[in-house]
Amino acid sequence: MKFRQFNFRIIARLIGVLLMIIAASMAVPMAVSIVCHDGGLQGMVISAAIVLAVGLLLRFLGGRGDDYELHEKESFWITSLVWMVIPLAGSLPFMFSGVLPRFVDALFESVSGFTTTGSSVIAVPQDIPKSLLVWRSITQWFGGLGLILFVVALMRRLNVGSLQLYGAEFSGTLQRKLHPRMSLNVIRMWTVYILLTVAAVVLLWVTGCSPVDSFCLGISSVSTGGFMTNTQGMTGYSNASLLVVTCFMFVSGINLALIYHFITGGTLVRLVRRLLGRIRNRDNYKVYADPSGAVDEEFVTYLVLFAVAAGCCVLAFVVEGNGLGQSLCYSLFHVASTFSTCGFFVQSPQNGSIWVSVVTFALILIGASSGSTGGGLKLKRLMVLFKYLRNYIIRVVHPNAVFVVKVNRQVVEPDYINKIFAFVFLYICFIIGGAFLLTIGGSDIPHSVCMAAANIGNLGPSPLVNGLDANMDYLLLPDGSKATLMVLMLAGRLELFALVAIFSPAYWKR
Repeated sequence: MKFRQFNFRIIARLIGVLLMIIAASMAVPMAVSIVCHDGGLQGMVISAAIVLAVGLLLRFLGGRGDDYELHEKESFWITSLVWMVIPLAGSLPFMFSGVLPRFVDALFESVSGFTTTGSSVIAVPQDIPKSLLVWRSITQWFGGLGLILFVVALMRRLNVGSLQLYGAEFSGTLQRKLHPRMSLNVIRMWTVYILLTVAAVVLLWVTGCSPVDSFCLGISSVSTGGFMTNTQGMTGYSNASLLVVTCFMFVSGINLALIYHFITGGTLVRLVRRLLGRIRNRDNYKVYADPSGAVDEEFVTYLVLFAVAAGCCVLAFVVEGNGLGQSLCYSLFHVASTFSTCGFFVQSPQNGSIWVSVVTFALILIGASSGSTGGGLKLKRLMVLFKYLRNYIIRVVHPNAVFVVKVNRQVVEPDYINKIFAFVFLYICFIIGGAFLLTIGGSDIPHSVCMAAANIGNLGPSPLVNGLDANMDYLLLPDGSKATLMVLMLAGRLELFALVAIFSPAYWKR
């Protein structure tokens, strides 16, 4: 077997730049530690110094050459390597601060943050230094849109290489582009992401949250990360704060490109006009996703499923004897949290219902929209599969009929459909394999399946599904189970293909 050569200089250069950015971001929790005198400053300084030194070393090894050419195999390797190296750097503050002295626990917390999963081995978050709470949230914010996309936005010289990295970061689904040049496309995505983050933080602060809570909860909502600042979740916050979090979790489950067009292209006005036209003329329901007039069926499906899921939860709670107002508020919050794969929780109505658990588990598997910060299988994939299966059933009855799968008025290529089938198959295999390993680690079968599904979907613990309680302590799991969950988190965030590719023997051949 002949192994192909890699451009290790560009790989070292990209990872070095990203490590330098991570080190610079530690200045924020350092400032919080100085202001709050929480005792976490020394650990943050040591961590930042180590990460910066390694980043400068890799950047120096990368040199100043002009060879920025990347191939697809190198892109997969860089993407996978970045998602393994950066969580290692992110784990240092937890260890040096003494909050999580064991390497496995610190790495678990870091991986959970960067993959925006929200599973935590910190049993009592309010007891740790506030600077560590801020750092946890920052890891989620970087991971929300993607570590690789941050590099693409900064290093415009990548050119074709940026397209390869973009494809590796979103290896499981097609993405709507905002600009022909990939670097500008990513910059616009980051602009929307930053604006949403600032808006969430400011509104939470206005509604009465403390500065630290506003920062942490705002970032967690927009990145759909799910790390909380206390063991009670959102219980105890004002109704206005709950409303703000619910709205931003809902918005964060939508394709960022669609949000961009809503902001810049007057899409909201056209949407209202189309709704009025549908009421008056009984036209087909169409939602424009960009100024060219393309129909975004995924957004419509997202709205419909959200409404149906919330309605089912409200009905289930009311039937059990709960009040309508409480049932409605909780259902909207819970569905937004689960559908966006954020994972926030609030105290549920006194009388629960098994049907809410069923709806929750279905939303965990479905996941958010493609191009959003959420995880899961993604709506667009499931839409394509549904249309393909519908056409297949019709062809069974009418063998001579010819059908094509269309999404947003565009024909979906057979290769892409095959890729979706492969993705769903791998996704299910990872859930089954992960559940099996968790069972070996001591968890029972129902809990293992639910934990595997929730963590590969980057949702984290879901108390209504797995019965582990909202304050479930992952610290009690054996190291083997923690390692299994970390692999599931990374596989879900990388959308499987990038991670699976580098472990394939064919990948290393010329």
